[in-house]
Amino acid sequence: MAITEQPASRLRAWMLEGLSDMGKGGQQAPHAHPEPPHQGQRWWRVMCLTGVDYFSTLGYQPGIAALAAGLLSPVATLILVLVTLAGALPVYRRVAEESPRGEGSIAMLERLLSFWQGKLFVLTLLGFAATDFLITITLSAADASTHLVENPHLTSALHSHQMLITLCLVALLGAVFLKGFLEAIGVAVALVGFYLALNVVVVITGLWHVVTAGHLVTDWTGALTAQHGSVFAMIGVALLVFPKLALGLSGFETGVAVMPHVRGDEGDTEERPAGRIRDTKKLLTTAAVIMSCFLIATSFITTLLIPEAEFRTGGPANGRALAYLAHTYLGSVFGTVYDVSTIAILWFAGASAMAGLLNLMPRYLPRYGMAPHWARAVRPMVLVFTLIGFLVTWIFDANVDKQGGAYATGVLVLISSAAIAVTIAARRAGQRRWTVAFAVISVVFLYTTVVNVFERPDGVKIGACFIAGIILVSLLSRLARAFELRVTSVTLDPMAERFVRDMANRKIRLIANEPDQRDKAEYRDKIEQTRTDNDITDPEDFIFVEVTITDPSDFEGSLTVHGEVLHDRYRVLTMESPTIPNALAALLLTIRDETGRIPHMYFEWTEGNPFHNFLRFFLFGHGEVAPVTREVLREAERDPARRPRVHTA
Repeated sequence: MAITEQPASRLRAWMLEGLSDMGKGGQQAPHAHPEPPHQGQRWWRVMCLTGVDYFSTLGYQPGIAALAAGLLSPVATLILVLVTLAGALPVYRRVAEESPRGEGSIAMLERLLSFWQGKLFVLTLLGFAATDFLITITLSAADASTHLVENPHLTSALHSHQMLITLCLVALLGAVFLKGFLEAIGVAVALVGFYLALNVVVVITGLWHVVTAGHLVTDWTGALTAQHGSVFAMIGVALLVFPKLALGLSGFETGVAVMPHVRGDEGDTEERPAGRIRDTKKLLTTAAVIMSCFLIATSFITTLLIPEAEFRTGGPANGRALAYLAHTYLGSVFGTVYDVSTIAILWFAGASAMAGLLNLMPRYLPRYGMAPHWARAVRPMVLVFTLIGFLVTWIFDANVDKQGGAYATGVLVLISSAAIAVTIAARRAGQRRWTVAFAVISVVFLYTTVVNVFERPDGVKIGACFIAGIILVSLLSRLARAFELRVTSVTLDPMAERFVRDMANRKIRLIANEPDQRDKAEYRDKIEQTRTDNDITDPEDFIFVEVTITDPSDFEGSLTVHGEVLHDRYRVLTMESPTIPNALAALLLTIRDETGRIPHMYFEWTEGNPFHNFLRFFLFGHGEVAPVTREVLREAERDPARRPRVHTA
């Protein structure tokens, strides 16, 4: 009789079906279908994939700049453009050289630190990256709903439902990813091309009205002089308010993350993909130049053509300054088309950010053992991120202005970390001039970050929540997975293989030894003590096993076993591993599989408090070696008859 699969089981199988439909940097689930080889795309097409995040900020950046800087918005925006072209762009061009597989600045800094401080540092940066991507989702959805609600044809029906519309957009994004989402560069090209074309029309129209109404420029310059007195005072104030405009720097981290999509040259290798690096630099430079031109032009026309009161919360230009100009000067039909285009690109920017989240977290957390098993699948993580998106939307009342601080904080922390990373890389390469230049850029971004944090602490608060959540979940996951067999493969050198072959026809006895002087007396006394403690009288010889701890904060990796004969008599197997018990368990299982016999390993009890010894194992890779080795074996081999034996005295 056929057994009908239970609904709960089908739901579980569907939820855990695969790791990633995007397939860039994630591990595949057991039943996931392998993806075809990635062929890559021309750099300008990949630029559009970055552009749905970067260029979509035009939907709200001019309004945020006007609120932050007032009449000084064009001057402050000009400073933003200078920082973009002279600061962020050189930094990320160097990041592209240093991490051509799209790992970004986090991977560069990860290589500089080891042990737990390195892992905690990366987790902190991941918290800010999560802030960046999640606020991209919620802020873009909020601005999309603003464009929808403020459309003249819909405002009367939808004006009181912005929160509901924003939540629906976030939920729709999550639903798409639950069904399965493939990064569609073709869609991104169409969206970005159409959106930028509409913005060119709006900018040209706005500039025409500014030029034909000559009094607008004179009124603006007169008001600036009346408020600030001199050009130097204007620049000084603009420098102070510039950090509030930091949203205009978003997109660079995404630009590096999409590097694996860039086709490059036929002669590229994974070790040195020169063509991919060159074309990614083109991508970053072209995107930065296009965005800089739009930022300067849009801040100028919106400041001169839109009354200041219209930018305030509840005003028709709040969060949609260019759409306001499109409706005002080009009519409701063009304005509606512009609204639809803006809503589409903002929603797709959220999709790009969700894809970034689903690719970023599996790139680091599983390697650290700091993710539950279900976090390897896309759909559970989509639900988690969607629920967090609901919470963030509710906390910030679906308001673009309120979320700007959190978004800017995430962007600035990542850019600052990138600037520091390339400074260190240049110093290590002996490039003195670049070291000084990148150090100055780092100071600029650190200043911008600090000022933004003090002026808008919401970003640090939500970033701290993400960091605390990631660290807590990561450590709990690491604790829950402490007894896993973390060794991915075991390789025996020729001498070790010989030892294993010699053991195949007799009882296999191994002694776990913590090496001290490694002299003849040490091994002789250890054998005598083992025989006495375990009442062994037969003449069978022993093989010593010694493990040297590498970085105990690492979670998994391969194991290489070396064999040697010391003092013309004692056979010793040596290994290097992050933890002693997991390495010993992997060796025992390998010997069992190679010989077909059950090996026996002998330990001494560890002195001291068992709880303290477990903490030593958890943090430093050693401590309660015997019981933990036995537990790892029990987890790895459920059949007691086939499980290697552990003896402790």
